[in-house]
Amino acid sequence: MIKIMLCCASGMSTSLLVEKMKKAAAEQNIETEIWAVGANEVKANAGKADIILLGPQVRYAQKTIEAEAGGVPVANIEMRDYGTMNGTAVLKQVLDIVQK
Repeated sequence: MIKIMLCCASGMSTSLLVEKMKKAAAEQNIETEIWAVGANEVKANAGKADIILLGPQVRYAQKTIEAEAGGVPVANIEMRDYGTMNGTAVLKQVLDIVQK
């Protein structure tokens, strides 16, 4: 199971992307746990995640979030994929990172 935490300013704008990613994972028979949090909740939740994805509105905080993540990989969601809420593409991004 891959545990994926998405992070945005408040955790609200990524909720639609979370649902699209869950659907893409189910279609590909990939077992996942995917959820969204606000940037201020990263430290409390990082230990539960295999990877943390940042929405465009918090990419400025990547260094801070990496420091709070305790070694969990942190990556920015591609702007185009975020804007189009392309759950399949974002899931592929996660797989590419996690399977290295």
